[in-house]
Amino acid sequence: MTNLQTGPTTRGLQRFAIPAVCGLITFLGYYSQYLFNTSPDLAPGPLTRRESITLNTLLVCLWLTYYQACTVDPGQYKFPPKEKEEDNHNSNTNITRTGRRGPQNARRCKKCNAPKPPRAHHCRHCARCIPRMDHHCPWTGNCVSLQTFPHFLRFLVYTNAALVYFARLLWARLYYGLWDQRHVPAYLGPSVGALLGCTMLSVVWLATQFALMVLLVTTVRSWMLGKTMIEEWEAERHETLLARSYDGDDYWGADGHSGFVPVKVEFPYDNGFWSNMAQAMGTNNFLGWFLPVGGGGPKINNDTPWKGTGWEYEENGFNDRVGMWPPPDPEKLRRERAGAGGKWPGARENLSTEKPEVDYCRSSEDMKAAFKRRQQEDLRKRQQRRQHSSEIMAELEEDEGYKERSRTRSPPQQGRTWMNSEGDTLWDYGVDVDEESYGYPGQGVSESVPLVRTATGYDDGLGDEDEDVPLAELIRRRRVKSSGVHE
Repeated sequence: MTNLQTGPTTRGLQRFAIPAVCGLITFLGYYSQYLFNTSPDLAPGPLTRRESITLNTLLVCLWLTYYQACTVDPGQYKFPPKEKEEDNHNSNTNITRTGRRGPQNARRCKKCNAPKPPRAHHCRHCARCIPRMDHHCPWTGNCVSLQTFPHFLRFLVYTNAALVYFARLLWARLYYGLWDQRHVPAYLGPSVGALLGCTMLSVVWLATQFALMVLLVTTVRSWMLGKTMIEEWEAERHETLLARSYDGDDYWGADGHSGFVPVKVEFPYDNGFWSNMAQAMGTNNFLGWFLPVGGGGPKINNDTPWKGTGWEYEENGFNDRVGMWPPPDPEKLRRERAGAGGKWPGARENLSTEKPEVDYCRSSEDMKAAFKRRQQEDLRKRQQRRQHSSEIMAELEEDEGYKERSRTRSPPQQGRTWMNSEGDTLWDYGVDVDEESYGYPGQGVSESVPLVRTATGYDDGLGDEDEDVPLAELIRRRRVKSSGVHE
């Protein structure tokens, strides 16, 4: 199965993606010229000099931009030596207006064993953290990122331009050579080879034009909004979790743990479509965006780590504080808290020492009032859940077939990850989903991710004791208890 943006999903097929693209360009760009110029019966005849120069110029631009999209390095972070990092530890821990995080506040990549700057992700194909990673494109064999996006966009632009011009040439021959001569005897019309060639070109062109036009529109739309493909996925997941929390579903997880309440986080990197595109293309010169040679693009600044291009991004100020994106993944956060060195007390201790600034309250009185309101709301929800569970168990006790059906019920799926509306996960975009840690190893959960809270404070991921017990087991215990009372 093949996805338009992520390529073939079958292992081993992605190595044929680049040869397939080259073969497709050759077939549509050069076989078509051979067919048009060597079929005298195919009206309106061979290509004119102007048509040949225009089409081949677009093909040259296409090849140049495709080569750059495949070969330009997607970027790599170079961190200072460990001792220098420790010397600058205090000076870099403050988060600035641009959303910069120092080594202590940054997310941490387990594979690179290094802090992860904002908007970076670890690519499982490139085996390193990529600055502003959009996705790993198998059609170019490269990551679409901060440094490669301008070349990728130019490739899409010139590919669609070449396809549109090719369509003009093809449809002229389909109309004048086929449709206009449909009543002419077959031996006076185009040859069988010309008919077959035009048919294959039409089918391949239609599929390619549709796919690449959709890809161009979605890519430009995303980057005009300041979002990468991965950030759109994160935003959709965040909206889904918020909608479920509004409906009373506190938390969506793989094993049924409840109690997480996500806090609304606005996407902070949208600063207007012109600023977004100028930042993505590396220049405010609109004409320079489409130069196939010399157009360039932004480059990561490794001379001053944690400052400059690729390390910090200006935020729009819609959130209460900077550095809140991405919203934490509740499932990943629960697994990390559950496995914080195998010691729950350490994780709880870290959660109990959260900074007061993360509570979004401005005074101690406001904090106390908010805490009391959350306590009351949590108590009310617990009572409702217990009452609802009692009613369900009472109904199930009367259902003799429930016990038999519960035996055939499949166990809950472990390790389930969220999918967006198109059925994609971060793994499909090339992201190594297990590499990210919200804190340093052995320190439990980092203080930089206190965005999930419950009505009685911050959740430790354990959930209620009774909520982890299967419903069938609760019914069995109740029956045993009731039988003991009668005895």
